[in-house]
Amino acid sequence: MPSRQAPVKVFIADDSVLIRDRVAAMFEASAMNVVGWAATPQSAIEGILSAAPDVVVLDVQLEGGSGLQVLRAVRQAAPDIAFVVFSSNSGPAYRKRYAAEGAEVFLDKSIEFDQLVDVVIKASRHGAALIPDN
Repeated sequence: MPSRQAPVKVFIADDSVLIRDRVAAMFEASAMNVVGWAATPQSAIEGILSAAPDVVVLDVQLEGGSGLQVLRAVRQAAPDIAFVVFSSNSGPAYRKRYAAEGAEVFLDKSIEFDQLVDVVIKASRHGAALIPDN
């Protein structure tokens, strides 16, 4: 009998309640476990370090700060947690900066929403950089 893999544990850091709810519903429908969410950088850092998710879905713009603050702080304390940046602020400068800080993938909310579940699964299994060089 094949062994069952534990569900992917995901933390959502986004200041939009609508986006958080929609993303959480997508993950739960895909048998992923949403272990927490936050709207501010500080609550995201604390929640992520406490919940120890496999993957963090991170927005660039958070209430009172940026996702980059979260990425840097968590990377330093828990380098094995994968980050998927999921934002409407998806220009090349953002992509390059987040990749340089260790994000695995950067998706644009407006055109790549449907890819999020698959990308989170891949990021949780591989932990390798998946961001294209564009």
